[in-house]
Amino acid sequence: MYNRCTLAEFRGVWIASVYNIDWPKTLDNPQAQKQEFIEILDKLKSLNINAIFVQIRPSSDALYKSCINPWSKYLTGKQGKYPGYDPLQFMIEETHKRNIQFHAWINPYRITTQETDLKNLSPNNPARINPNWILEFENSLFYNPENSEVIEYIATTVYEIIKKYNVDGIHFDDYFYPYNYPLPEGEDKDGEVANNRREAVNNLIRFVYNVIKSTKPSVQFGVSPFGVWKNKSSDPLGSDSNNLESYYDIYMDTLTWIKEEIVDYIAPQIYWSTDNKNSNYEDMVSWWNNAVENSNVRLYIGQNISNPDIANEIAKEIKINIEYNNVSGNILFSASNIMNNTDNVVEQLKTVYNCKAILPTKFERQ
Repeated sequence: MYNRCTLAEFRGVWIASVYNIDWPKTLDNPQAQKQEFIEILDKLKSLNINAIFVQIRPSSDALYKSCINPWSKYLTGKQGKYPGYDPLQFMIEETHKRNIQFHAWINPYRITTQETDLKNLSPNNPARINPNWILEFENSLFYNPENSEVIEYIATTVYEIIKKYNVDGIHFDDYFYPYNYPLPEGEDKDGEVANNRREAVNNLIRFVYNVIKSTKPSVQFGVSPFGVWKNKSSDPLGSDSNNLESYYDIYMDTLTWIKEEIVDYIAPQIYWSTDNKNSNYEDMVSWWNNAVENSNVRLYIGQNISNPDIANEIAKEIKINIEYNNVSGNILFSASNIMNNTDNVVEQLKTVYNCKAILPTKFERQ
């Protein structure tokens, strides 16, 4: 049986609240929600998972008591309605009781999905109060990344969380600019407009990083980008892949973040199998392993066990991760697939997580 008991290994799981994907499954029922969460935690603890990423701000809202953002509709069915308790405080306490790290997962820009009527938002939603902050795309709303007030608002949201709650980390995923968000006609993907978009996102990452480190340095900050930075066909530094490119498609300049060390870790979503011809799993792990070489940025690999192709080989993929010196662990999407034992993923995890790993220490610069 595979054994990795002697080294520190980050073993994370994403718990999504948007669309009630993972938690909560029951609306407007504090006791049921608490019990659901405890069941998830106990299951993850039994598999020697040592970190969770809970989506506490999915859509310009809050699964916590906030003076800035309204209560999330994913708690009660209605945005702005008090759920009867403070979910974040409860979750942190229960998570830490089990010696598991709690990372607060935030979507910085998303406001709505499948609707654009601001009247459907809570009256105290910052998007409704500040309509000049908003951009619309494909029947959805998101905050304009180039608006300096938006950057300050997101950073203030992060500040509120780390001041009020004992979180181990702040986490952003891959939803920055929407996928397929177009450039103006005649604009080049390496032109001024595109570069301004990337720099706006860079500025957000810098600002949030500085807020965290000046407020509570032990809190980790990281991002989980789409798994391809650039294809080699676009840039000699790119990966041997044929896929979307986070640099061009969602304006995430992750190599700059690594170079400037404005994230504590990067968790690329390498959501492909070992036999994928467009983005081979091991090729992508190798590329990211090289990308963080000689930096203080840790590398965790994001893996999608909701995909049967991945779930069926998750043990194999985790063993590949361990072969690369700069890979410090992984994060699995998502908790429901573990709870439902999608494609016998639990049995596979037991073979690679057959004992506890040393809990990673909170990251601090040397």
